[in-house]
Order: sequence, then C-alpha cells, then structure tokens
Amino acid sequence: MSVCEDMLLCNYRKCRVKLSGYAWVTACSHIFCDQHGSGEFSRSPAVCPACNSALSGKLDIVRTELNPSEEYKAMVLAGLRPEIILDISSRALAFWTYQVHQERLYQEYTYSKAEGHLKQMEKVYTQQLQSKDVELTSMKSEVSSLKKVLEEYKRKFTELSEKLMERNRQYQKLQGLYDSLRLRNIAVASQEAAHEPPMMPQPAVFGFPLGNAARFSGDTTPHQGQRGEGDFHFKSFLASSPPMGDSGNCFFSFTSPGNDLDQYPGGNRAYKIKRM
Repeated sequence: MSVCEDMLLCNYRKCRVKLSGYAWVTACSHIFCDQHGSGEFSRSPAVCPACNSALSGKLDIVRTELNPSEEYKAMVLAGLRPEIILDISSRALAFWTYQVHQERLYQEYTYSKAEGHLKQMEKVYTQQLQSKDVELTSMKSEVSSLKKVLEEYKRKFTELSEKLMERNRQYQKLQGLYDSLRLRNIAVASQEAAHEPPMMPQPAVFGFPLGNAARFSGDTTPHQGQRGEGDFHFKSFLASSPPMGDSGNCFFSFTSPGNDLDQYPGGNRAYKIKRM
C-alpha cells in the first residue's frame, strides 16, 4: 500500500476491507470499519481488537466520517490558531503514516509467510517429483522387460502355430490315406466274400468244436449202431488212439448200458453216445 493511496483498510484481522463512509478511530492509532467498530466498542470496558489496549477515555474512540461535507470542512478548524491547526494536521498525518507503515509491515509479513510456505511446498513437490521420476524410470524398465517377454511369447506362439498347422496338414493327409485304404479293404473283402463258397458248419461235441474235423473224410459222421438201439458211434478225432485195453486213458468214453463198442477201420477208438 503506497502513501498516495487515499483508502485505509480495517484493522480487524478477519475483515481487512477498504474503509468508506464511517469508521471508528482509536487513540492507539487503529481504525475499524463501522460494522466491527460498533460491535467491539459497544461493550464496556472497551478494548482495541488490534492491540488489546484499554480505551477508557472519553475521546479514546471516535466515530468519524471519512468523506465530510464542505460545511464540516469549513467549520471544524475555524477560529483555531495556526499552531493548533498545524498540530492537529501533524497528528492526523502521523496517524495516516502509521496506518500505511503497519499495512506495509503486514503485507511484508504475509509475503514472507507465503514465500516460506511456497519454498516448503516446492521442497515437498521436488521430493515427490524425484520419487515419481524414480518410479517412472523403474516402470519404464519394467515395461521394456515386459515388451521383451511379450515379443518372446509372440515368437513362440508363431512357431507353435506353424507347427500346429503342419501337424494338421499331416493329420489330414494321413486321414485321407486311412480312408482310402479302409475303402479299398472293404471293397476287396466284399469281392472275396462274393467269390468264396459257403462254409460248412464245423462238428462239435457238447459245444466244443472239433479242430481236426476238416481233415477227415465224410465217414467221420456218426453211424447208427448195428443193433438198432438208436445209438451212434463217432470216430475219434485223434490221429492215433490208445488200444482198446486202455479205455481209462481215452479222451472221451461214452457208452450205453448193455451195448458193446464197435470199431471202424483205421485203428481209431469209437465212442458211443446214447440218443436221448
């Protein structure tokens, strides 16, 4: 605030507004707006809100008009001697000078406080910026390493995709060969089945097939007994049979009660089975 400025500020800490209209002036050289002056000085005893000085005198607090009329200016100092007028003027100028000085000190204090806060915040933000730079550097290195890993995975994926496509081609080729061979085998089997003669059922005894039955001639079929009792005789399917005397060592021996065993030429044991 410069000396040439024609407006003072309210000395109340929470106000600090430019004064206009009416103001409250104290003997301790402080000035307050009409709102805060009326509120603070209505209590008794009156205390200055700026310096906590007691204001007990009759003229320690004066409510004055900041823009007096021309009549007031003409009559307020009329009739006073020049030295009194100069004394009053010098005291008024001293009050103004004090207010300007106090305002300058307050602004300097505010500026220094703001500058200190600014330096502290710059220091804090500088530390945070350095830490963020370190984190950014680490993140960049991590991103770079992850990019390398990603490229490696992409390369492996490409290789595996190519291998999979090659295996699929091989599989399709083998599947085609398999299908062609299967169709060829089916056609060959159908042709062989169409040209082969019908197979004769193999003889069996009690559900067991006789493996050597195809080696013998048609006389191996059962013959009816000579005595007409409904008995059948089978030639043995073994190449050589034990003698008649060793009937306990033969493979099968089935006889009907009261019938004798008959033999066929060739030296094979005959077995008799009673027809049920």
